[in-house]
Amino acid sequence: MPSGRPVAMFAMTAENVPRIFPPDVLARLRERLDVDPSFVAGDFTDPRVRARLAETEILITGWGCPVLDAGTLDAAPRLRAVLHAAGSVKGFATPAVWERGILVSSAAAANALPVAEYTLAMILLTGKNVFAHRERLRSERTLPHDGTLPVAGNFGRRVGIVGASRIGRRLIELLRPFDLAVSLADPYVDEAGAAALGVPLLPLDELLTGSDVVTVHAPQTPETRHLIGRRELALMPAGSVLINTARGSLVDHEALAEALRAGHVSAILDVTDPEPLPADSPLHDLPNAFVTPHLAGSQGNEVARLGLTVLAETERLLSGEPLAHRVTAEDLHRTA
Repeated sequence: MPSGRPVAMFAMTAENVPRIFPPDVLARLRERLDVDPSFVAGDFTDPRVRARLAETEILITGWGCPVLDAGTLDAAPRLRAVLHAAGSVKGFATPAVWERGILVSSAAAANALPVAEYTLAMILLTGKNVFAHRERLRSERTLPHDGTLPVAGNFGRRVGIVGASRIGRRLIELLRPFDLAVSLADPYVDEAGAAALGVPLLPLDELLTGSDVVTVHAPQTPETRHLIGRRELALMPAGSVLINTARGSLVDHEALAEALRAGHVSAILDVTDPEPLPADSPLHDLPNAFVTPHLAGSQGNEVARLGLTVLAETERLLSGEPLAHRVTAEDLHRTA
């Protein structure tokens, strides 16, 4: 019997559904939508999925969503919205989605929060030279005789943010309580926009030469490939730190390895190119490179925040309100 609720379908890796939508969030979602958590589309060519697509009005996507191309959309004539319970939609949403007037929303803003928190933690920890001192202590098992430790400290430390993305903007907010000098480089932000964020706007080269920490939050586009390369690394002050939580391709890894070997900079990398790094990559072994396995984004209980974002967007959609996190075709060239 028809439920009277809009028909929806999950399209993602099946194990992600209970992670993103824990029981309480899922129950609230099912009050509003006719959606079966045991039926998850992992392949839009599957005949059972095609049959469900014919009635689907709302597609709830996530990590592992198959590509939404024109052929798939032909099989979904009633589809009016795609609500993405993750960050970027570039991996699955083709231009045909927008050409057909389908609304698209993303939980990228929710996923930005833990990335900004990770970056804040790394900025403060590198000011204390935590990673090098941990290695030294593990090796020598003693403190220096005079008890002093060579650290930069965080008072007045200069932090340069490359990209006023959702993550970059949230990081600016998180850095406000600290005695740090924060600046921004972003070609899409003007002086008034930077003033509204409370930070000075600098050309990229000037930001690089005047920062003790450079943290990258720009999108992956053809223009930003190797945005930080050999020339840019040479501009950074000796002893400075590069943090990348955006996409690995924004940093030239070969040039970075040279700068690390020379001791010119150190690096915190949560993303690499390729990902994962080859087993023989020097970045695994260089003592001034700290590489984590793409964990800055939503993990553990943080993932439920994505489900809550989709729930809120569902409520807005059904009540006729504008989506809070709508993604337009024009956004794609300057977002992750």
